[in-house]
Amino acid sequence: MDVKAYTPDDVAQIFQISKHTVYELIKRGELQAFKIGNKMRIEHTEIERFKENMKAPAKKQPAEQTSTGSQTNPPIRLSGSHDFLVEHFAKQAGKKLDMQIQPSFIGSLEGLMMLYRGQCDIAAIHLLDPASQEYNLPFIHQLFVYESILVVRLAEREQGFIVAKGNPKSILDFSDLTRKEIQFINRQKGSGTRFLLDSKLSSCGIAPSKINGYGNEEWNHLSAASYISRGIANVTFGIQSAASHLGLDFVPVAKEQFDLVFRFTDENKQRLTDLLQYLQSASFKNSLQDLEGYSIHDLGTIIYQTTQTEELV
Repeated sequence: MDVKAYTPDDVAQIFQISKHTVYELIKRGELQAFKIGNKMRIEHTEIERFKENMKAPAKKQPAEQTSTGSQTNPPIRLSGSHDFLVEHFAKQAGKKLDMQIQPSFIGSLEGLMMLYRGQCDIAAIHLLDPASQEYNLPFIHQLFVYESILVVRLAEREQGFIVAKGNPKSILDFSDLTRKEIQFINRQKGSGTRFLLDSKLSSCGIAPSKINGYGNEEWNHLSAASYISRGIANVTFGIQSAASHLGLDFVPVAKEQFDLVFRFTDENKQRLTDLLQYLQSASFKNSLQDLEGYSIHDLGTIIYQTTQTEELV
C-alpha cells in the first residue's frame, strides 16, 4: 500500500511556517517523521493528526477565561514518552473537560526533567532503574522531595523486537542483533525504551558497538517501526502496538509499567484533579479499544503520592 509522504519543505508550505520550525517540531516529538537515507519524510496521516491537535486550542480559548474574564487559562502541558494511549487520553480528556492539553513527546527522561524544572504539568514515563529493576518510582524519589507529586498507573505494556512479517531473519533474542547481516534502528537517548534496551544489552554482556545501526536513532515507536515496514532495517526495539499499527510481527521480551506523573500547583490543581478523575472514570476506560500489547488492569491506580497531595485526591 502506497503511503503519501511529505518533505519538511512541503510541511512548511502547508502550515505557512519556516522549515526550521518544522525540524524543531520533529525534534521535540510533536510532529512524527521517518527517514529514508538522510531524507526526512512526514506521512499524510501524521499531518492530519497534527492539524487536529492544533485546532482544539483555537476553539477553546474564548471560553476558558478566568473568573475575572481578563486572561485565559494556560494549557496543561504533558511531556515525556510517546504512547498511543497517552495521545488518546489527551484528546478524549480535552474534549470531555473542554480543556486545552498540549502534548510534547520528547522521551521519558526529558519529560520527567521538564516536570522537575516546572516546565510541564504532567510527565508520561516508563523508566527502568537498572539497580532495583523497578520502574519510575526510584527516579521520582530522587528528584521530588518538597513538590506536590502524584504518580498514577496508565498501563502495562509489552516491549520487544519489531520485525518484518514472518520474522524472515529469525530474530529471537539480543544476541541476534549482533549478526553482521542484521540492521538495527534505535530509539533516542533518554527514552524509556532506550533505558530498557541498554539494560538488557548490559545484562547479556553485549557491547553496543557490535550492533549495526545502534547509533541510528528515531524519536517515537511508529517512526522506528516504519524502517522495518519499508525494508530499510531488519529490527527495532519497541512496543507491540506499533508493530500492529504497521502490520509487522512482534517478539515479546519484557513487560513494563507506564505511568503519568502529576505535579500540582496552585494554578493547575483543579484542572489536574479533573484530569485524574476522568482518567479513573468508567467513561475513559470504555473509550479504549484495540489494546493489543497493553494491560489496563491497574488503569488509574495511584501508586505513589507525596503528603502534599493527600488532601487533593
